[in-house]
Amino acid sequence: MFTSDLEKHELINFLTESPTKEIFHPENEAEYLHAVGKVTQAVKKFLNNNQQPFSGISPSKLKPLFDSIEFEKTHDNYDALLKEVEQLYTSHAVAFHHPAYIAHLNCPIVIPAVAAEVMISAINSSIDTWDQSAGGTLIEQKLIEWTCDQIGYSKKADGIFTSGGTQSNLMGLLLARDHYSITALNHNIKVEGLPQEASRFRIFVSEKAHFSIQKNASLLGLGEKSVIKIKTDRSFRMNTILLEDAIKREIAQGNIPIAVVGTAGTTDFGNVDPLKELAAISKKYNAWFHIDAAYGCGLLLTDKYRSLLNGIELAHSVTVDYHKSFFQPVSSSGFLVNDKKYLNLITHHADYLNPKDHDEDGLPNQVNKSIQTTRRFDALKLWFTLRMMGRNKLGGYFDTIIETAAQIADRLNFDCDFELMNESDISALVFRYRPKNVHLDICAMNQYIKKSMFNEGKALVAGTKINHHFYLKFTLLNPLTTISDIENIIKIIKKHGNEYVRLNQASADFRRN
Repeated sequence: MFTSDLEKHELINFLTESPTKEIFHPENEAEYLHAVGKVTQAVKKFLNNNQQPFSGISPSKLKPLFDSIEFEKTHDNYDALLKEVEQLYTSHAVAFHHPAYIAHLNCPIVIPAVAAEVMISAINSSIDTWDQSAGGTLIEQKLIEWTCDQIGYSKKADGIFTSGGTQSNLMGLLLARDHYSITALNHNIKVEGLPQEASRFRIFVSEKAHFSIQKNASLLGLGEKSVIKIKTDRSFRMNTILLEDAIKREIAQGNIPIAVVGTAGTTDFGNVDPLKELAAISKKYNAWFHIDAAYGCGLLLTDKYRSLLNGIELAHSVTVDYHKSFFQPVSSSGFLVNDKKYLNLITHHADYLNPKDHDEDGLPNQVNKSIQTTRRFDALKLWFTLRMMGRNKLGGYFDTIIETAAQIADRLNFDCDFELMNESDISALVFRYRPKNVHLDICAMNQYIKKSMFNEGKALVAGTKINHHFYLKFTLLNPLTTISDIENIIKIIKKHGNEYVRLNQASADFRRN
């Protein structure tokens, strides 16, 4: 009957295995535990095998591997699947946990939050309505209440978890726009669309503010022209004198200041704008005051450096990114307002989802406060973290980051081959390699260094431009990164910089001969 033992084995599997064994269900508990166990081993391999932040692979080398994939052909076991994923992804995934990764605002993550991810994805709650989330809703609300308390808001405050800082900043500008329109113009944008005056709305930000402010202004129909960039002082913080001058100038031109956006932790420099002064100017001109603390929200965790955020409690709204400064996996962010009534500006009711009688019955539907509908239960990660570790331990991590960054700044200042651009309130340092007695294009040399380091993968740094000149950037968010790690990275920078010098000298010698 059977031509081989393999055919017999396949038939037995077909008859005994459930055709729906992949569905998360009590009958498939063994399959679930088997799959998660296999993935856990793959993650363990990722941790043990990635001895540097990046493999250095190029898109041209990796993409052909994807071209050979046919989704019609499936794997019959997790070992084969994970071998494929290792080849395509985990062998080349950038290791944010590695001490030599100091490029972008990506933090290492804490294990309690990783454990929570297992539960979040499996149970798969949607935190938009009470009848889909129940206890999940109250967990999120409790964490929002806790964050508002850390900011210094009153009991009137509220907020919502979001996908990231860009979404939170969008909500801040949206409320600023709609609040002004309905209170000053008696015009409901939600119902009637933009008023004629919208073309004259103006938003004031530091020239070092996050690009999402401009992006969101365009999404809100105000156009990038509505964003007025204010020059910074020598410490790369918004210049409040120039801010007030700009507001007066715009008013004189017939324009309308609707919002001032302060930054608590600029992406390039890690510095905090003068929040109290910005609050006073915002109040003077009846403008919404929003603070983008996506990076600097970690200061809420530390008693030692918390004073850097003094004035944050005066903001109408605040952006926080737990997945930057609270050591949470992506995504985990929040948007907070000092008065919950402002969130009514974005509330929409649907009879099948969150009818108005739910409000009367006291059912807490989080969708009333969000611009998302279906939304992951990201709050559980922060709940696991705070309940296992507590604020003080997280704050200790952030203290270490700030203090290590200060030591790095001293180290760069001490080395005459480096030019340091800033002292950081938090942990972002902008600098460039500029060795003595080398008369070459310094920008080109530092661009070469960054590119060479990325292709090598032993250490990853970021780059940025200041006044059209290219600089390297350290962004420290890992409490495990030490001065010894930095010394090794400095050696790598110098190696590639000196390599650039040799190549250019050889090229010059060739041309002369």
